[in-house]
Amino acid sequence: MFDKNNILPIGSDHAGYKLKEFLFKNLIEEGYNIKDYGTNSENSVDYPDIIHPLVRAVNENKFNMGIIICGSGQGASMIANKYPEIRAALCWNEEQAKVSRLHNNANIISLPGRYIEFNKAFDMVKIFLTTEFEGGRHIRRVKKINNFVVKL
Repeated sequence: MFDKNNILPIGSDHAGYKLKEFLFKNLIEEGYNIKDYGTNSENSVDYPDIIHPLVRAVNENKFNMGIIICGSGQGASMIANKYPEIRAALCWNEEQAKVSRLHNNANIISLPGRYIEFNKAFDMVKIFLTTEFEGGRHIRRVKKINNFVVKL
């Protein structure tokens, strides 16, 4: 579960810019402290340039959780899951947001900026931030996520 006293980073590419701005405004109104990693307009940018710095900061424990957005959410989540301490969940609905925290202890939510309604995205983020990891049998499973490296 996320403590509102901590800082919550958020970042998007141009395709997720409007959703990022909506979430930023609404999260501040809910009392969250937000760090905006950009982008700051709908002008085309390369999503890795925005997502890597945010995810790197979460990976280095500068932040507990984060929100990343790109057009499909897919590219952003692919980048995030390259980092060893990151468990990014691409979410399209509230149930996914909840289960990603309950069972996977996800620390980043990735959202598809082009495909989900803003209010629904806000509900998903609130669920993500307020759901605690269930622990128990899921602890050993989460430990196994980065327990080995696949060698080709």
